[in-house]
Amino acid sequence: MQMAVSFTSRATTASDVLLCDADGEAVLLDLKSEKYFGLDSVGTQMWNALTQSPTIEKACDRLLSAYEVEPETLRKDVAELVEKLVDHGLLVVSEAVVSGVAGE
Repeated sequence: MQMAVSFTSRATTASDVLLCDADGEAVLLDLKSEKYFGLDSVGTQMWNALTQSPTIEKACDRLLSAYEVEPETLRKDVAELVEKLVDHGLLVVSEAVVSGVAGE
């Protein structure tokens, strides 16, 4: 299923997914399907940025500071990863909560 990734949305780990770090790479277990998934070191850094940032856009900003890559290329790669993770039920994308406090 193709979805349009909104970079103003927030990405979070699905409630029934466990993550284990294995020497810089991630192993994810979907408790519903009982399937394992693996992410290489770059995929793991993308996962961490996505799940620890308030929006997908902020995750891209974080990744741009870590990698020498064209912003358009990174956004395309992040969008593709988000789509795959959502399709497999590992990641949930929802509207970002906007704080009313200035400067956040």
